[in-house]
Amino acid sequence: MTTTTRPVATPATLPDDPRPVPSFSVIPGAQVQKALEGHEKEIVEVVEDTYRLHGAGESVNPPSSFLRFTDRPTSRIIALPASIRGEARVDGLKWISSFPPNVASGIPRASAVLILNDYVTGYPFACLESSIISATRTAASAASAADWLSRGRQRPTRVGFFGAGLIARYIHTFLRGTGWSFEEVGVHDLSAESAAGFRVYLEQSGAGGRVTVHESAEELIRVSDLVVFATIAGQPHVSDVGWFDHNPVVLHVSLRDLAPQVLLESTNIVDDIEHCLRASTSTHLTEQATGNRDFLHGTLDDVMAGQVAVPQDRPAVFSPFGLGVLDLAVGKYVYDEVVRSGELQVVDSFFHELHRYG
Repeated sequence: MTTTTRPVATPATLPDDPRPVPSFSVIPGAQVQKALEGHEKEIVEVVEDTYRLHGAGESVNPPSSFLRFTDRPTSRIIALPASIRGEARVDGLKWISSFPPNVASGIPRASAVLILNDYVTGYPFACLESSIISATRTAASAASAADWLSRGRQRPTRVGFFGAGLIARYIHTFLRGTGWSFEEVGVHDLSAESAAGFRVYLEQSGAGGRVTVHESAEELIRVSDLVVFATIAGQPHVSDVGWFDHNPVVLHVSLRDLAPQVLLESTNIVDDIEHCLRASTSTHLTEQATGNRDFLHGTLDDVMAGQVAVPQDRPAVFSPFGLGVLDLAVGKYVYDEVVRSGELQVVDSFFHELHRYG
């Protein structure tokens, strides 16, 4: 594998005829992080632009495919194929695993790669370490929703994190990087070690605000006007509607924490209606319980376009299933940044059989 500064064929520069085979590159996690770090506002803009393209039908985002295991019931690997037009103009696939037992061994639960395919020839032209990209697009989506769902109401000054892992850290980073500041930051996690570790991160981040570890979920929710669910819950475990009487904004990133009765008393915004109503998410369970989709008020794109208003007199819940088009858009942003840096690592002669008749 070599580092190159030579021009790299990309979807924006490929001629129609002849069609050169793109080079194939590998972008490791260190380069991914370098390309993204400190660019929170830009990444949120990329994500919002992608939501708009998706809402306008300028994307293809099939249902995710879940690989599950009878001998490892808590683990799974998910394939997210997607295609996006617009400026990114790229196809691809995220392949992401979730193995919760990893945490006990001191390594992250999730790992992932992202393959980018050339828009014209279909050839894959890059493989990127993607756990960072996945966490980044999730956090950028959450930060965008926090902003849009808070408009028209008093901006939250007390945030509570239910779940204290890597996703919670990235969401906090993106909230801070897009201009949020909080007087109080609450933490609750079933693991005391995780809660303590997240507290140390928060105190060392320099973001300010009093940090409190809450013993109960109820206490955390009741004192927070922005609530972030970033757990690995497989089924709803928060069912008391009264905990949300203060009408907070809720970033329901982990998708399966809230019981149907909570959603039925809330304004529900999603990233994509069809995607959210599957895989036993809280929204899926609510549809099954009611027999309709009337509890869903629209998508974040609808909110950004002014087509859906978010009232102040009830909880506002954002439940994003997580769209593969977001991974593609952020991944293409990373690829372009690495190309500009002149540090792209090209695998020489990756494609070998290039002559039809030998």
